[in-house]
Amino acid sequence: MIIIGEKINGAIPSTGKAIVEKDAEFIRNLAIKQAEAGADFIDVCASVDDDIELETMKWLIDIVQNATDVPIAVDSPNVYTCIESMKYCKKPGLFNSVSLEGDKVDVAFKIIADTKWECVALLNSDKGIPKTAKDRLDVFTDLMAKCKEYNIDSSRMHIDPLIEMLCTSEDGINMVTEVIREIKKQYPTIHVTGAVSNISFNLPARRIANQAFAVLAMNAGMDSFILDPLNKDMMGMLYATEAMMGEDEFCMEYIGAFREGIFVK
Repeated sequence: MIIIGEKINGAIPSTGKAIVEKDAEFIRNLAIKQAEAGADFIDVCASVDDDIELETMKWLIDIVQNATDVPIAVDSPNVYTCIESMKYCKKPGLFNSVSLEGDKVDVAFKIIADTKWECVALLNSDKGIPKTAKDRLDVFTDLMAKCKEYNIDSSRMHIDPLIEMLCTSEDGINMVTEVIREIKKQYPTIHVTGAVSNISFNLPARRIANQAFAVLAMNAGMDSFILDPLNKDMMGMLYATEAMMGEDEFCMEYIGAFREGIFVK
């Protein structure tokens, strides 16, 4: 189970305010709290205008690295911003993200191929977001051909099956879980990731919907989560589900996380 802490993102109002005001202590505390809550990567996404994005990313990365040793996920819709942001990181982290839109995957894979950087890849292309499981898996096939071309092992990849709003879905999350299962069937060592909160947009009591999705997605094979690690209910749900799936021998991870206060009873 891989946790990608999502809190250092300028699209979140409180974080965006801290970025505008250059409140380094706010960012530092977010980094420390997410690390203490068990984050495996700390996502850093500036969400500012293009002309100041890279300098803002550097400012954020420097703060996070001075606060914790947890690897950083460099996050931007601009693949070149991610590439430049990698240079500010003291050790390999997570490249977030690529897709088959335009030349994004080739540009990124050329840079990360001979490194230890891991990479998030979205299952969309120049045709947009595929509407069926088959079409998403076709994009996945093309993506993995690129991995083979650049000699990037599947274990370094975090595939995002594209989690969409539940309230606009005709069949719940059946299509997404079908995609997850097939991806894990084809490549057992690959990771499947996504922003858990996407599922609950425009719904009341979003935390409950997010938790329900996480359980079903884990059962299908999802093992990498972009979420708020400070949400103790969600973290408890993840550890409990992992234990119930037989992936936590003698429940030691569950017990250890409880003792460390990562979740509470």
